[in-house]
Amino acid sequence: MEYRQLGESDLRVSALGLGTMTFGEQTSEAEAHAQLDLAMSRGVNFIDTAEMYPVAPRAETAHRTESYIGSWLKHQPRDRLIVATKITGPARGFDWIRHGPRITREHIAAAIEGSLRRLQTDYVDLYQIHWPDRYVPMFGATGYDAAQERDSVPIAEQLQALADLVKSGKVRYLGVSNETPWGVSEFVRCAETLGLPKMVSIQNAYHLMNRTFEGGLAEVCRHANVGLLGYSPLAFGWLSGKYLADPGVQGRINLFPGFGQRYNKPNVPAAVGEYARIAREAGLTPAAMALAFARTRWFTRSVLLGATSPQQLRENLDSADVVLAAEVLEKIEAVHRRYPNPAP
Repeated sequence: MEYRQLGESDLRVSALGLGTMTFGEQTSEAEAHAQLDLAMSRGVNFIDTAEMYPVAPRAETAHRTESYIGSWLKHQPRDRLIVATKITGPARGFDWIRHGPRITREHIAAAIEGSLRRLQTDYVDLYQIHWPDRYVPMFGATGYDAAQERDSVPIAEQLQALADLVKSGKVRYLGVSNETPWGVSEFVRCAETLGLPKMVSIQNAYHLMNRTFEGGLAEVCRHANVGLLGYSPLAFGWLSGKYLADPGVQGRINLFPGFGQRYNKPNVPAAVGEYARIAREAGLTPAAMALAFARTRWFTRSVLLGATSPQQLRENLDSADVVLAAEVLEKIEAVHRRYPNPAP
């Protein structure tokens, strides 16, 4: 397993990390522990979760994922693992979380205490804002609409409250998620101006059918030294090719149609078919090629694997040593030019 420095932190994260949003919904506690054991045995040291998990979010299961991780983490050598979690922002509603989550000082204090208690640890290595407190287009929306602007907590205030967590030792480093170029730039500016901790990471979707990060975000993150933690590298399972063979197969797209809306686009099946063909011609599975592509981009620090079983996770971990030949990359670019970002 390769390890990469995350931004300006001293964290060296595994190039493949473990995403956990299935824990507590599709994955039982025992199965979650089996995944964690397997990942750690294969060199994964980065575990990512969130207070709102599992997905699909609902009041009955909220926070369950952190609890499943905590019952495993208490038996592990804590200093060998990099544990990341996220505070829920207001964009999606979720009124069962603090009666309507915001990124205020009060919400931040309550959120971190809850996460630490469930994770059964004294600190988290990386604490991320799950999505902005302000309005931004997300999850399939591509256009910014100024008319949707709403009341939001100033970024400087958010950062000042988060800085107190760092000072207290409850959090080591800070990150953002589902952010925009302006958001990253503003967090960096406020940190520099006010002498506060700088964001070291951004967790955004990145995969063969959503390479929008390669535009403004890649430039901003390069100059600001903010590392990408890429989620959904298999596009909710689409890039495994399984939905081409059987559109009704059991999987997240069919189990949680509301969360699959960003993939319900006209060119998705055609693009997936082309990428699957390229993989087969190269002697690879479609999933292995997709994961290798995301892992080997210059801006990627870690690719987050989200599996529902140890067998699926094992297959994904096997992609750690896959290096794509120049010919394969050229074919991928040809498909990208034909079907640019069909599932942003």
